[in-house]
Amino acid sequence: MKRLALLVPLVLLAGCGGGGGPLRVDAASSLTDVFEQLDPDARFEFGGSDQLAFQLEQGAKADVYASASPKYTEKLYAEKLVEKPRVFATNSLVLIVPRGNPGHVTGLRSLMRPNVKLVLGAKGVPVGDYSRRLLAGFCGHAKRCPRARIVSEEQDVKGVVAKVALGEADAGIVYATDVQAAGGKVLAIANTGGLNSVEPTATYEIAVVRGAKHRSAAGKFVALVTSAAGRAALQKAGFALP
Repeated sequence: MKRLALLVPLVLLAGCGGGGGPLRVDAASSLTDVFEQLDPDARFEFGGSDQLAFQLEQGAKADVYASASPKYTEKLYAEKLVEKPRVFATNSLVLIVPRGNPGHVTGLRSLMRPNVKLVLGAKGVPVGDYSRRLLAGFCGHAKRCPRARIVSEEQDVKGVVAKVALGEADAGIVYATDVQAAGGKVLAIANTGGLNSVEPTATYEIAVVRGAKHRSAAGKFVALVTSAAGRAALQKAGFALP
């Protein structure tokens, strides 16, 4: 009953839907659980922030765009495809392993072993770019670079989690919130190496798409995400707040 009591005011606040079909929100896949909780009636497309931005540039129709990197919202804003973006959450990176940790991974130093199989987000995908920045920072600190064998480069963070959960890799780098959402299918290695000074922070931005079919509902959804109720839901899901 408590969960239902929380969802009812959130849905009322969102005010999404109405005439002409449901609100459409294109959002980074790491936002799946929390956004679906905030508005169960909206139509969502989750994926890599880069791919969703590209689709908007190619004429895809959406009402709201939410990215795991300011790189893409700011680019769309410069192209006059979205209204002024707003930062609404941040996230941190963690190293994950399959249950049982068959590769005996204990931190970033373990990735120096050439037999360790690693899965990352693809280049251009925010989690992939953040991961490479983390590894580059570690290289500078350790005076040597990880030599892990990258066996797959995924198009979104959910793909990284799935590969590790299935045991197709010994380790992967994802957002902290994805470990919580995975429900025990993967294990997080506490602290990716004690290198907080070089660990990048993922910054999330949200914007109303220019020419949105559901302009009023889109504004209400953005207002919900940045409201006290939205911030509480994000924090409960493991996101940090700006």
